[in-house]
Amino acid sequence: MTTKCPKCNFKNPDDTVYCGKCAAPLRPSEETLVPHTETLRAYIKELSTGSTFAGRYQVIEELAKGGMGRVYKVFDKKIGEKVALKLLYPEIAADEKTIDRFRNELKFARKISHRNVCRMFDLSEEEGNQYITMEYVPGEDLKSTIRRIGRLPVAKSISIAKQVCEGLAEAHRLGVVHRDLKPQNIMIDKEGNARIMDFGIARSLEAKGITEAGMIIGTPEYMSPEQVEGKDADQRSDIYSLGIILYEMVTGKVPFEGDTTFSIALKHKTEEPLDPKELNVQIPESLSRLILKCMEKDKEMRYQGARELLSELSKTGEEEPEAGKIGEMRWKNSIAVFPFTDLSPQKDQEYFCDGMAEELINALTKVERLKVASRTSVFQFKGTGHDIREIGEKLKVQTILEGSVRKAENRLRITAQLINVADGYHLWSERYDREMKDIFAIQDEIAQNIVQALRVRLSEKEKQVLEKAPTKDVQAYDFYLRGRKFFYQARRKSIEFAREMFSRAINRDPNYSLAYAGIADCCSWLFMYWESNKVNLDESIRASQKALELDSELAEAHAALGLAVSLSKQYDKAEKEFETAIRLNPKLFEAYYFYARMCFVQGKLDKAARLFEQACLVSPGDFQALFLLGNTLKGLNLVEKAATAYRSGLEIVERLLELNPDNVRAIYLGAQGLVELGEYEKGFEWANRALSINPEDPLILYNIACVYSLAGRVEEAVHYFERSLETGYAHREWIENDSYLDSIRSHPRYQALLKNLK
Repeated sequence: MTTKCPKCNFKNPDDTVYCGKCAAPLRPSEETLVPHTETLRAYIKELSTGSTFAGRYQVIEELAKGGMGRVYKVFDKKIGEKVALKLLYPEIAADEKTIDRFRNELKFARKISHRNVCRMFDLSEEEGNQYITMEYVPGEDLKSTIRRIGRLPVAKSISIAKQVCEGLAEAHRLGVVHRDLKPQNIMIDKEGNARIMDFGIARSLEAKGITEAGMIIGTPEYMSPEQVEGKDADQRSDIYSLGIILYEMVTGKVPFEGDTTFSIALKHKTEEPLDPKELNVQIPESLSRLILKCMEKDKEMRYQGARELLSELSKTGEEEPEAGKIGEMRWKNSIAVFPFTDLSPQKDQEYFCDGMAEELINALTKVERLKVASRTSVFQFKGTGHDIREIGEKLKVQTILEGSVRKAENRLRITAQLINVADGYHLWSERYDREMKDIFAIQDEIAQNIVQALRVRLSEKEKQVLEKAPTKDVQAYDFYLRGRKFFYQARRKSIEFAREMFSRAINRDPNYSLAYAGIADCCSWLFMYWESNKVNLDESIRASQKALELDSELAEAHAALGLAVSLSKQYDKAEKEFETAIRLNPKLFEAYYFYARMCFVQGKLDKAARLFEQACLVSPGDFQALFLLGNTLKGLNLVEKAATAYRSGLEIVERLLELNPDNVRAIYLGAQGLVELGEYEKGFEWANRALSINPEDPLILYNIACVYSLAGRVEEAVHYFERSLETGYAHREWIENDSYLDSIRSHPRYQALLKNLK
């Protein structure tokens, strides 16, 4: 028997789904691939909050609308527990064969009792409405997590995949194949545990037959090639789907996309996926190979079972965290580099000691298999006197590098020791008695010794990065380190002084690309907060472009140009620069942070939230990203998540202010966080504290206006907003999208002020 293609008349074997000559669909047609029509869905019964369904289920809230029906969280009065109730769409419920198959499949699905599988209960009917009840799992589905965060850390992705494998292994042992595994069917509960949903449902739909109802069984983005062909799917189909899910977790994207269901499905048969490592350089080679093996077109070439895949995932995981739940892991190859102690006679080398630590951090972050705690995370412990092991536990690192610098005229004595957090013993230590001109060789030796002590294998490119000196002029380097020290203080005078130091570095070495990027950032900051004039903006663009002329692979320069052109509203160009910076250095905080700010001023709050979260992952100790994440989540009406971000930010700020009580940015952002959490009096106290440090700073005044606006004290808010504009604040795009000012937008003075703002 043969089937003639309606498009090219080629005769195909009867069981063929796509034409062997032109690839046109033979069954179903492209138009019939959509499983449910809106016309039929219009008739589905809707359950209102507070109502009682079927005499026993009190409706708490609607959770989701899916391909099969609406899902509700309900309270089952009969058993006294919350459960999930899925009310099926009429076109599914009307098919008796499907309903019978549901009942049979649920008999098998109910046998699965595993910590990583959501329990299925029953299929019932109420006044002609078919519904399924199942265990209610509080949390967030994996798809929503990926949409919110973007790509997940490798360790977290592996942990989730391993848990899914555990659940699949038990189901497969009992002869149950999922057939519609996708991120929407994986819940991450509040403890970080993964739970697989909807076992038994896809196979029930499959009984309707692909030709009978014109339905592809499964979700196109996650379907195995054999499912696309309409063939029977076994446990290896679940392995294929899990491979795609893992691909999406570590890259933030599915491997195959298209304009139609058919075009996506066809790619599973005809196209090879892009190596995930090309989308995320942080992915270990072994994990990339594992993902691609899961996604082999020929199921005989895949892992043949969940247990086999789990074993391989466990081996891959050995390169990453040692153990524990998500968010509570210590990394096997991980380090925190502490600011070196200044032992110089005049005690005037703090900038040099901090700069050395920062340079080592920046160099070591280029090593793919090494996790390096961010500067912000580490420097918050500077001068605290905390025990090394206590700090290591808090930073979740395996090792800590500490040392000292004694500088006298042109002579240096540098000591460095690498300490194992678990027992406090030294893994390596060294003393260097050299001249200042040897500083780059010393830093390279320290980095190489760290890598060797941790037994991390370097690629040729990583070796070149570690050996590369930023400049040949030691005095230029000294000026650059002074500039970085002042830049981090984030005050107008310190930013101006930082720009002067970077300029001196360039006078010594006109090819110092990092110094040009530093000037660009200084000018952008001055433009954003203190002097919104064309001179600063033009200088920022010019300096960042010069940095790229000198070194086109410098991530910091791409991020600097991205910020500069975003301030001139060249958003498409800025996006390309930020994306390039992230590709070149996925651990560069500034790239994520300023990319997120740009999305915020454009009103792209979903994307801004994901990028702010990425910034928080890259630099967990940075309070700015956390508070702005809270602001963004609030704009998305995600109130509870916003509160969590504010609380996390306040924890960091309070610890920071114990050591640096005059950090004004920490104070006024903390004041906003306090008001957001209802601690008004303390928030006002912190606002006054910030004003006492510099009552004429436009950035401080703007943020104090936000504090009072949040609290509903409109007149005070308008007063400080007006003063901020009078003293130089002019970032109109930010003002227009900042939800903190919502309470004063209808005020006549606010409207007049904004109208006069260019």
